Amino acid sequence: MTNSTNPSPGTRAGRREWTALAVLMLPLLLVSMDVSVLYFAIPAISADLEPTGTQQLWIFDIYAFVLAGLLMTMGSLGDRIGRRRLLLIGAAAFGTASLVAAYATSAETLIAARAVLGIGGATLMPSTLALIRTMFTDPGQRAKAISMWSGVMTAGVALGSVLSGVLVEYFWWGSVFLVNLLAMLLLLALGPILLPESRDPGPGRFDWLSVPLSMAAVLPVIYGLKEIPSEGWNVRYVVSITVGLLFAALFVHRQRTAAAPMISPALFRGRGFAPSVGLNLVATFGMMGSAFFTTQYLQSVLGKSALEAALWALLPSVPIGAAAPIATQLVQKGANRAYVVTAGFAIAACGYGLLALADTDSMWLVLAACGVLAVGIVTVMSQIMDLALGTAPVERAGSASSLMETGAEFGGALGMAVLGSIGTAIYRHEMPASAPDVAHETLGGALAVADRVPGLATAAREAFTSGMQAAAIAGAVLLAGAAGLAAVTLRRVEVPEPACETPDAPSKLSASGV
Repeated sequence: MTNSTNPSPGTRAGRREWTALAVLMLPLLLVSMDVSVLYFAIPAISADLEPTGTQQLWIFDIYAFVLAGLLMTMGSLGDRIGRRRLLLIGAAAFGTASLVAAYATSAETLIAARAVLGIGGATLMPSTLALIRTMFTDPGQRAKAISMWSGVMTAGVALGSVLSGVLVEYFWWGSVFLVNLLAMLLLLALGPILLPESRDPGPGRFDWLSVPLSMAAVLPVIYGLKEIPSEGWNVRYVVSITVGLLFAALFVHRQRTAAAPMISPALFRGRGFAPSVGLNLVATFGMMGSAFFTTQYLQSVLGKSALEAALWALLPSVPIGAAAPIATQLVQKGANRAYVVTAGFAIAACGYGLLALADTDSMWLVLAACGVLAVGIVTVMSQIMDLALGTAPVERAGSASSLMETGAEFGGALGMAVLGSIGTAIYRHEMPASAPDVAHETLGGALAVADRVPGLATAAREAFTSGMQAAAIAGAVLLAGAAGLAAVTLRRVEVPEPACETPDAPSKLSASGV
């Protein structure tokens, strides 16, 4: 027997759904924070566990790699077994792995725990967005809920580094993982009561071959793009990206020919879905591309301590809370969504324009640029997410969410790779030929030997700022182009009104999970 507690299509959600949304925001915040939560904890971890250089890199990167590689798999799996069920399984795994990571006694244990955290994160991110899609069937309420989702997601990355700095200052490094436990326990306790179960009523057999194909497509590309900013266009990384793209082509072919594909090609037939995936990728390109420079600028150019830099970096996050709700209100009052998204990209391009004006002593200008950029990007992402989920069939909400998240991972890695490479090339060109080789590699390397070479620190800071200016100009041009693209591709795209179920139609949402 199927008994749905979810609002029927077109009805307005009540206090229960909004309370459930608040419960969903906690794990989402923690999953996004875990991307940056090790920034200040790694020195203490290194002193305690004594990892090798390779192990330290894996402690940092394994979470993001596993998360990106499994998003599509978990989104599709949630559509099949139930999004609430997958969310609760992921919460249990995330909480358990957090406990193991907090008390890890070796680098290998910590790496393994971080990998499990990535698996849990891959279940939580698309599940939260898919459940929002099914809980909020009224278009206006759904838009508000997704704008909150976008704000929390963006703020979590900024909060993670600050939280780790504060916790490590007063407690031991394992405390950065223990903060996850309370939220996960709360989700496990309240989730079965507040969250409705939802799934695809006719998903077909799970395509197991698509799992390794999707991971083989995503992981090599993400790996290559993450390494290029610091190591340059090494042949190894170019080969890695090429291999990933070849597997991506095989994955796409599999989805087009399989009887029950992991990602249904029908998703892309919905008008507006494909442009949403592409524009979301460009938005995260802009967001993460700027972060590559601004964090180094605050610490290495202005000379702030790591914790000071993180606290100052919170300032641009303040206007984020208002950006998405204002954009949602504009759309609900009749503004064309295409023009709101276009305005968001234009605002973000202006943020890069301000960043291009910065010199070696422009902290307030850089912070203002980051704030303007963040407002534009969050405006775009909130509307793009709502459009993508509104045009996707509700039974494929998990797959649609996972595609958007996977695109965001690609966009972030690509932004750091492309803009980071531009900045690095300008930096190396601007550095004096007489500077030591290590100084030509990175600003950090130059500052490490600056006491031995008069004037090197000043030259390195100026060269880095020149590189940041060039990358900002490139970012502004890209986002201005995205503004024009959004105006053209989204101008006549509207989120369809939900169709009402007939009384005799079987419900697709099961509160009991059976």
